[in-house]
Amino acid sequence: MTYLVNEKCIKCKLMDCVEVCPVDCFYEGKNMLVIKPDECIDCGVCEPECPVDAIVSDTEPGSEKWLEMNTKYSEIWPNINEKKDPPEDHEKFKNEDDKFEKYFKENIQ
Repeated sequence: MTYLVNEKCIKCKLMDCVEVCPVDCFYEGKNMLVIKPDECIDCGVCEPECPVDAIVSDTEPGSEKWLEMNTKYSEIWPNINEKKDPPEDHEKFKNEDDKFEKYFKENIQ
């Protein structure tokens, strides 16, 4: 088992999870974070820290897409180990649906 970041993080990018991760397995893209599954030690401390419930176990139904996304982008994006401020407008995206299709950005620029 590992933990994954799903589309709820897109445009919110709250980083409470980064602060508590004991192995620094979070990676930062332009508008979301991902977890590197091979580095995650399955401790679960990050999951309750996410105020938008964007962190899920890979055993959750429908997590296959997010396992693939987290694996792919954790190889491309830079590692992050300190909490940063969220985007200024993050509150308005908090409960929005279909954020991946609308807003996902592959690059970090």
